[in-house]
Amino acid sequence: MAEHVHDLAVIGGGVNGCGVARDAAGRGYDVVLVEKGDLAGATSQASTKLIHGGLRYLEHYEFRLVREALRERAVLLDLAPHIIWPLRFVLPHNQGQRPRWMIRAGLFIYDHLAGGNGGRRRLPGTRTLDLGRDPAGGPLKDDFRRGFEYSDAWVDDARLVVLNAIDAHDRGAEIRTRTELIAAERGRDLWTLRLRDTETGVTSTLKARAVVNAAGPWVADTLVERLHVKTPERVRLVRGSHIVVKRLFDHDRAYIFQNPDGRIAFAIPYEDDFTLIGTTDADHQGDPGQVAITPAEIDYLCAAVSAYFKRPVTPDMVVWSYSGVRPLYDDGASKAQEATRDYVLSVDTAAAPVISVFGGKITTFRRLAEGVMEKLLRLLPPSAGTGMAAWTAYAPLPGAVLPAGGTAALAAALAETHPVLDARTRLRLARSYGGRVWQAVGDAATDPAALGVGFGAGLHAREVAFLMDQEWARTAEDVLWRRTKLGLRIDAAGADRLAAWMRARGAGRLAA
Repeated sequence: MAEHVHDLAVIGGGVNGCGVARDAAGRGYDVVLVEKGDLAGATSQASTKLIHGGLRYLEHYEFRLVREALRERAVLLDLAPHIIWPLRFVLPHNQGQRPRWMIRAGLFIYDHLAGGNGGRRRLPGTRTLDLGRDPAGGPLKDDFRRGFEYSDAWVDDARLVVLNAIDAHDRGAEIRTRTELIAAERGRDLWTLRLRDTETGVTSTLKARAVVNAAGPWVADTLVERLHVKTPERVRLVRGSHIVVKRLFDHDRAYIFQNPDGRIAFAIPYEDDFTLIGTTDADHQGDPGQVAITPAEIDYLCAAVSAYFKRPVTPDMVVWSYSGVRPLYDDGASKAQEATRDYVLSVDTAAAPVISVFGGKITTFRRLAEGVMEKLLRLLPPSAGTGMAAWTAYAPLPGAVLPAGGTAALAAALAETHPVLDARTRLRLARSYGGRVWQAVGDAATDPAALGVGFGAGLHAREVAFLMDQEWARTAEDVLWRRTKLGLRIDAAGADRLAAWMRARGAGRLAA
């Protein structure tokens, strides 16, 4: 029997790779995605958790990128309202910073570029604030008396990746995590990829008519070392680090602070009881998979927000930190903070085609995937795919169909069917899974035993089994830091119990 040939092999299970796999599968292509670790296991889990246009990019005249990102913001708010929701940002101002007229002008342009969304949801525009009267001024030092407030949006970044993978799978794509590309042979019309299971060491091959290289920080290495394609394009690895501290303020708005070095820092409400502070921009050397915040970065972030808050933020207040390497397109910018956040799609058609993704940001992943498809549709024979028009702007992601009242109403419904769950857990489940929540928690339950063994913070075996069976979770880290953020709440003993339970279930010794 002839070996199966896929239309498209996608390398990389971050937001761009999963977005491409979803778009291609929805157009009828036979798609396989391979990821050497977990979905969203690298850059895509380490963002600032924002769907935004990038206000500071206006200073670098990246108007096209900002316009595209703002319009994508409106699209994504409709496609995944359970994991993406509006967020207002407060920008304090004093006399030592950029002139108020300049900030007003920038925010006017920001609001204007967000227009023309074809009737899609629009967010409230900019307004000025008297910080002496507004509650947002309460945590700030007294010399910040005026400010501005504007709209952007929050996202659960790792769940966004997983939802794209789920939808791709539901549309026929094969998703293979813990599968590393180790070598490739390129024919005139066909790629032969040699793969290795990173858990068992077992090797295999697959064939595909085209490859999309969405390997993130490893995009250049994959192209040159694995796919053996020479390219003039270069990637600039920039490390972005964040810290999480106990909640610094009581309201639900975020802050954006201007720093003396020209950068900005965010202080964002995070997981109800915490504040997320970030980010840094530093050129990264070495393995992108071995990245961690440095003491200097912690000091920098603490100093950046302490210049604004009455209560100083100090390194001993940090309860968690994370870092990621952004694979930015190398445009020759002299500073990491000035390197473009736009993306470049490099196409090589010397033989079987390969499209490589350089750069990009989480907000524009869906439009990037459409750009890949525009190129792919011209490269593969018409019989390889349906050739249907772009479709992802109007197709909700899994779980996005919510009752009237959104996730709050869904959490209230859970209170009726699962009274054993506390209010915090109900809201977390509603926001994580949306309309899929009933699959995660099972039938109506009044008995905690129906949810299985508990690991702490409202996490039970029933939900973990769902994540293993439906969302490719393999380890406790997958569950605690990507599928959920319960690593902030579950202690080491609970994490150890979870890891042991998952290992036993994976070996077939435990039922769901």
